[in-house]
Amino acid sequence: MTSLKELCRGLPLDPLPTNRGRDPDVPHAPVRTPNLTAEEKRFWLVCHYLSTMTEEQTLVMYSGHPLGLFPSLPSSPRCVITNGMVIPNYSSRESYEKMFALGNTMYGQMTAGSYCYIGPQGIVHGTMLTVLNAGRRYLGTSDLRGRVFVSSGLGGMSGAQAKAAVIAGCIGVIAEVDEAPLKKRHEQGWVMEVTKDLDCCVQRIREARRSKMALSLGYHGNIVALWERLWQEYERTGELLVDLGSDQTSLHNPFSGGYYPVQLSFTQANQLMNTDPQRFRATVHESLGRHVAAINKLSEKGMFFWDYGNAFLLEAKRAGAEVEKTGGGATEFKYPSYVQHIMGDIFSLGFGPFRWVCTSGNPADLAQTDDIATTVLEEISATVTERVRQQYIDNIRWIREAGKHNMVVGSQARILYSDQRGRVSIALAINQAIAKGRVTAPVVISRDHHDVSGTDSPFRETSNIYDGSAFCADMAVQNVIGDAFRGATWVALHNGGGVGWGEVMNGGFGLVLDGSEEAGKRARMMLNWDVSNGVARRCWSGNSNAYETIRLTMEDHGDLRVTMPYRVQEEHLLDRTLQG
Repeated sequence: MTSLKELCRGLPLDPLPTNRGRDPDVPHAPVRTPNLTAEEKRFWLVCHYLSTMTEEQTLVMYSGHPLGLFPSLPSSPRCVITNGMVIPNYSSRESYEKMFALGNTMYGQMTAGSYCYIGPQGIVHGTMLTVLNAGRRYLGTSDLRGRVFVSSGLGGMSGAQAKAAVIAGCIGVIAEVDEAPLKKRHEQGWVMEVTKDLDCCVQRIREARRSKMALSLGYHGNIVALWERLWQEYERTGELLVDLGSDQTSLHNPFSGGYYPVQLSFTQANQLMNTDPQRFRATVHESLGRHVAAINKLSEKGMFFWDYGNAFLLEAKRAGAEVEKTGGGATEFKYPSYVQHIMGDIFSLGFGPFRWVCTSGNPADLAQTDDIATTVLEEISATVTERVRQQYIDNIRWIREAGKHNMVVGSQARILYSDQRGRVSIALAINQAIAKGRVTAPVVISRDHHDVSGTDSPFRETSNIYDGSAFCADMAVQNVIGDAFRGATWVALHNGGGVGWGEVMNGGFGLVLDGSEEAGKRARMMLNWDVSNGVARRCWSGNSNAYETIRLTMEDHGDLRVTMPYRVQEEHLLDRTLQG
C-alpha cells in the first residue's frame, strides 16, 4: 500500500497543476487518449483519492468518473476501473455517441484506459514480431532484406509500423494523410524518409529493393492512391513491388476521422464529415471499395495481405467491398487477420506482451531490469521445445537491442513477449532485485490487453477460435475477476479497443512489486492465472498449441486441473452427425 501511495504523494491539488495534456512526442489517433482540459477536475480528484487512500480502501472508477473510496480488505485491489460497460443491446456506435456526449460513458480503448499505457514501445515490439513471423509464414524466410511491407497510418499506434519494419530488416512504406504525425515521426527518426510524390516513392522502393537496405519511407498521401499506383506499376512493367501488406487506418472509427477517403483531400474530408455526415459515409464506402480492389489485384499476383485488427475487413464488408470468404462464417474473410495466421498461435503457446514500469523514473533501473529479464529468458530458453525456444530467441534479441532503438517515451518502461513461466520468473527476479537494492524503487508489472487471456474480440484477439465461442466474452471478464482476488493492485475491464465499441471486451491490471515477500506471492499467483486462463480456453476450442501448452503447465503445477477436450479421430463422422 505504501508503494502505491508513493506513486501519487505530494501532488499540489490547489491550485491545479499546469495542464500537461498528452505527451507531444506521441501522435494519437482519433478516440484514443484525448487532451485533458483544465476543467476536467475529476482527473485531479482521482489523483487526490490515490494520494490520500488507505490500505483498507478501493477507488472505484465508472468510465472516467471517480465514484469514490470504498472500504475493502488490504488484499483487495486498490483501484477497480470499468470503461464503457453498457447493456449489450445498447452497445451500438450510435448509442456510444449519445452516451459519451452526455458524459455517461467513455471509449475503453486498451491500456490507456487502465492506467498502463507506455507509449508506442509496446506496439513497435508487437508489430516487429508480426512482420517477422509474416515473413516466415508467407515468404519462408526470416531474412527480410529487400522485402517490401506496405501499410497505412503513422499515429499513436500505427506509427510503430515504420520503426518495426526497420528493426525487422525490411522496407516499410507507410502512407499517412495527416502531415502532423508524419512530420513528428520523421523528426523522431522513426520514419527515415518522407515524400509526397508517388513517382519518387516508387523509385525509392526499387532502389531499396536492389540494395536490400532497411528503410522506412513515409508517403504523405492516401493509402488507396499508393495501392492503386503499385498495381499500375505491375500492369506497366510486370514487376510486383510489394511482398507484404496490411492496414492500420482507424477503422474502428471510420466516419469521425479514423478513415480518410481517397476522393477528398485531408481538409475537404474534415469539412465534409462535419457538414454532411451521410455523404461522407457514402464517400468512405466508395473509397473502401477502391482500397480493396487494388489489394485484391496485387494479392492475385503474389502479395500477402492481412488485417491488422483495426476492423478494416469488417468495415470493407459493410461497405460492400469484395472481402467475403466462401464458407468463412462470421469471423473469416478473404484475408486472414494477423491473429488468425500469425499471433494466434503465439498466444496459444502462452506468449503475449508482458511489461513493467520503473517508478523511480531512473534509466539505470530500467537497464538493470533489462539485464534481469535477459538472464531469466536465456536460462529458460535452454529447457524448452524448439518452437517455444524460437519465441524466446526473438524476445532476447528484442530486449538486447531495445535500448539503442530509443523506445522509451515518458515512463521508464519495457515490454517483451513472454509465456507464463517467463513472466513469473521475471517478476520474481525483479522483486528480489528491489529487495536487495539493485533496483532503487518499486516496479509496476502489467501487460497489454491484447494478450493471451485479456481480450475477447472476434475480429482480432479471438478470431482464430473456431468452436463458435468467438463472440463470447467469458474469458476477458473472468480474467479481470480472477486477477482482482489473486493479488492485482488494480484491475480494469473495457468495452471498445482496437476494433471498436461493441466489438470487443478487454481487461488489464497493474501489480506493484516492492521487494516484499507478499508482492512475490501475489505476482506468482496472479500471473499464473492471467496466462493459463486464456490458454485453457484456447485449448478447449481445439487449438493444438494450447492443448500441449496447458498439458505441460498442469505437469508443472499439481494444483491446476483443466477440463481437456477429446479429439474427434474421424472428422467425417462428425460431419455426418451435424448433417442429420
